[in-house]
Amino acid sequence: MNKKVMSSGIWFTISNFLIRSIGFITTPIFTRMLSTTEFGEYNNFITWTSILLIITSLNLEASLIRARFDFEKDLKNYVVSMIMLSTISTVLWYGFIVGFNIYFTKIFSMDLKYLNCMFIYLLFYPVINIFQTMERFQYRYKWTVLISIVIAISNSLLSVLFVYVLPDRLTGRIIGYVLPVLLIGIIIIFYFILIKTKIKIMYWRYAIPFTLPFIPHLLSMNLLSGMDRIMIKKVCGTEDLALYSLAYTCGSVISTLVSSINSAYSPWLSEMLSKRDYNSIRRISVPYVFFFCFCASGTVLVIPEILLFLGGKSYFEAVYVVPPVAASTIMQFIYCMYVNVEQYEKKTKIMACASVLSVIINYVLNSIFIPKYGYIAAAYTTYASYFVLMLLHIYIVKKIGKIYVYKNIKIFLIAILFSCVMFISSMIINRYIIRYMIVCIYALSVFIFILLNKNKLKNKF
Repeated sequence: MNKKVMSSGIWFTISNFLIRSIGFITTPIFTRMLSTTEFGEYNNFITWTSILLIITSLNLEASLIRARFDFEKDLKNYVVSMIMLSTISTVLWYGFIVGFNIYFTKIFSMDLKYLNCMFIYLLFYPVINIFQTMERFQYRYKWTVLISIVIAISNSLLSVLFVYVLPDRLTGRIIGYVLPVLLIGIIIIFYFILIKTKIKIMYWRYAIPFTLPFIPHLLSMNLLSGMDRIMIKKVCGTEDLALYSLAYTCGSVISTLVSSINSAYSPWLSEMLSKRDYNSIRRISVPYVFFFCFCASGTVLVIPEILLFLGGKSYFEAVYVVPPVAASTIMQFIYCMYVNVEQYEKKTKIMACASVLSVIINYVLNSIFIPKYGYIAAAYTTYASYFVLMLLHIYIVKKIGKIYVYKNIKIFLIAILFSCVMFISSMIINRYIIRYMIVCIYALSVFIFILLNKNKLKNKF
């Protein structure tokens, strides 16, 4: 990969981890300022917001993986057309849900005022997301990084302020979450107005057939990551949801690495696919997967300390949730590689079928094991579902005739190896001496690798 791709990948990774760090710094504040019930209700709000975002926004930014080539000379008009289509869709959904709010407030388990806050977020977040996707596919990372950092910092600061000032602490937390997105979204809209972009209906006709199958796919993915929390709340209660949510957040910190690397990898992959440069893809794929798995397994070793810092002793019993959740991110990372190929080839319908099937599997497993073994079982059912999903996407890429793009057997063996490492790490969580020795070995191996490859790394970066 050239220096431009590497630079964007590095900055996306740094900014995402900085954003996540800001969230981690403020999480101990919120776990202490909010009751476990309020913390659980806030996570319920976040879960439903992420699910509805896919439906209302139509996931139009996904079309840019091909639109960047098909409409290269008119990309800004394409982007503003996607923003308008997303806005119209969100307004229509808002009218429908508020019109039947008696039913939907019960389904979502939240008051109407929080429902209104949710739709403000749903209206303006796609504006930011589509703009950032455009910038990312052109390897322009400065505005994307700046916007992400501004939203993260203002989100945290305003949330702390509103939770402290307002009598309803949950309302304060939600307002602090929504307000930065509202303001940044308005600024981006004014930017497109100033540069005199045009809305073209022809681009709607191009994008809708491409992205509609994406809705059940991404909806399934959000249900896969959020269904466990919804079912835990109903079966085990809000306090167990709070425990699981915090532990899940710790485990899914590795997902930040997934999204960060994929932010640079997917534009590069689509470029290589357009050039039919499969040798470059195969050459990169194995070390790419190994690097991620190595980082992920190393992170799990220090998760107990992070969980203790974030939530205190009252949340520490959920520490056994973290290893299987972290192992799930390996499966997520690998299936994303295959999904990128499916996206480029416009094979989104069969991709959606695989995602729906994995959600059904997850629902069945949760229904069996959560009532029997409690909230910790949900982490293992999530891993099983992601594992099946990874296999399904490998099969799909084989069916569309692109199985040769990756070194599949090596990638699969690396995934199994590091999954085993994750599960073994759960057995040594309370054996501090052994765990710290392994942490030192990890750190030493990284240092030796950098020392042996310092000249290559200088040339790359």
